[in-house]
Amino acid sequence: MIKLFGEGTLKIMTKLINTIYETGLWPNDFTEVTMIALKEKPQAAKCSDHRTITLIAHTAKIVEKILRRIEKKIEDVLEDQFGFRRGKGTRDAVGMLRIILELTLEIDEKLSASFIDWQKEFDGVN
Repeated sequence: MIKLFGEGTLKIMTKLINTIYETGLWPNDFTEVTMIALKEKPQAAKCSDHRTITLIAHTAKIVEKILRRIEKKIEDVLEDQFGFRRGKGTRDAVGMLRIILELTLEIDEKLSASFIDWQKEFDGVN
């Protein structure tokens, strides 16, 4: 679907996604949904005789798909990165490093470690 967008639409979508990222807020139009109960049986009288569908803005669906793709790519790329991620806290990394250090000392090998703070590097990325 995204491949069908023109240059103008891509710029608008990029600006929208960047705004969502920067503010941390989902646009109000995206949070409004219309729920419709469809009869599954001709003489439906109970709630269980219906199924519900939810209608949301097409733009919200597209943005959500884009963000899920980005999240998946980030998870794949940052598999070994720790901090601010579910199940990958900095305490986990320190614990693993300590285990590796102790094992390395037991076999009398050298160990080098590198700690990189990427915050300043990416401050200007949009």
